[in-house]
Amino acid sequence: MWFLGMDVGTGGTRAVVVDGAGRLMGSAACDHAPFRAEQPGWAEQDPEDWWRAAQEAIHGALAVAPEPREPIAAIALTGQMHGAVMLDENGAVLRPALIWCDTRTQPECDWLTEKIGYERLIELTSNPALPNFTLTKLLWVKTHQPEIFARIRHVMCPKDYVRYRLTGEFAIDVQEASGTLLLDVAHRRWSREVAEAAGIDMKWLPTVYESPEICARISETAAGLTGLKAGMPVAAGAGDQGAGAVGMGILEPGSVSATIGTSGVVFAATAEPTKDPKGRLHTFCHAVPGLWHVMGVTQSAGLSLNWLRGAFFAGQGYDTLSEAAAKVPAGSEGLEWAPYLLGERTPHLDPEVRAAFAGIGVQHTAAHFVRAVLEGVAYSLQDTFTLFHELEIPVTAIRLGGGGARGALWRRIQAGIYGKAVEVLAAEEGGAFGCALMAGVGAGHWKNLDEACAHAIEVAERIEPDAADVAAYSTGYARWRKLYPALKGLRG
Repeated sequence: MWFLGMDVGTGGTRAVVVDGAGRLMGSAACDHAPFRAEQPGWAEQDPEDWWRAAQEAIHGALAVAPEPREPIAAIALTGQMHGAVMLDENGAVLRPALIWCDTRTQPECDWLTEKIGYERLIELTSNPALPNFTLTKLLWVKTHQPEIFARIRHVMCPKDYVRYRLTGEFAIDVQEASGTLLLDVAHRRWSREVAEAAGIDMKWLPTVYESPEICARISETAAGLTGLKAGMPVAAGAGDQGAGAVGMGILEPGSVSATIGTSGVVFAATAEPTKDPKGRLHTFCHAVPGLWHVMGVTQSAGLSLNWLRGAFFAGQGYDTLSEAAAKVPAGSEGLEWAPYLLGERTPHLDPEVRAAFAGIGVQHTAAHFVRAVLEGVAYSLQDTFTLFHELEIPVTAIRLGGGGARGALWRRIQAGIYGKAVEVLAAEEGGAFGCALMAGVGAGHWKNLDEACAHAIEVAERIEPDAADVAAYSTGYARWRKLYPALKGLRG
């Protein structure tokens, strides 16, 4: 039997087919229309466009799978987290969805924090109020579009809307629900206290499931549109970070991933819901039943390198830039990069701070600037590891993902800055792959996610930190940490 995983991302939807041994049989992607940004800080998408892309991606993945093909036994979904999809009593979309990168809701965050109390909100949900979260987006609609808010009967996140179109069921998984600011993360259930304080009807909220749990079945209508079999089971899945962690085998306490995409994420599995009293880390339910995870986010990780290349090295490939940067000594001879192009989340929770180079001298070349950006991003991720140490969160193994795992130089830099060996997987297929494994567990093919990952995931390389790099970066990180207070002070 085969399993299908699907990732409803920001830029597009990707579907993958995985066989019973955890091998990739086929994949396809379909782009979304660009999100709308009518004002600075706004970001909206049409949920109907996700549904269109999902149908195309499913058809595409099934079409490229090799013969002889086996039937798809189950499906699970992942996708961009935190978005707010609002439906009326007939299941019709009321307005475009406010997605994760929409940051218009700071006034609503301030109001909710004042109403509930900062410490009480973290006690109830394990997280502070941030503009990214679903609840604050609903509160913006309540304030600015009360006529729409009055018609809401169902609230869900992006991938859960696609599941609704596939099955007719309103469902969500505990990992995704953790990012709404409406879940009692410690007890893996909706928080009635938070919902009532915010004026959210509990009946609007979908039923909560564990990630590998079967929560719905493909409807006759969706079967006709997608080529999937009517009645096929659908597992709850997870948000993109939780599903991606499963796809990398980050399942046990002590296992950690450091993933560099546009943003950067350090993700650690934990046995208990570890709460940061200052709200600098996200604390969510894990996609693994009975576990939780903590997560630190660097807003502009891969984006920093992309920006540098576009602004100053147009036409040059990343491999060429990295080859030159590899000849620069660790520490970039005092040149430093603070990667705050879009403000920063962990640990500063500061949307206003901006990026800077510091320590520029006549000795610095173009290659120094490239290496300083690679190091500055890794230093920013090290901020999360510093919090892990402060909160006594164990780190026994680190796996690298995203663009930061593909280049030898960035892998070496990360090993040196983190001061620990790092691992790279033979194949990293992302959250859709993690969801295909969840579908296999939900269908009973594997007894749990540990067994699924043991079959499907292989470590290709282990990079030990160079002792000289560790020494240089220990000094460099201490100096680099002085950048944020200085940049914050520039705002007066």
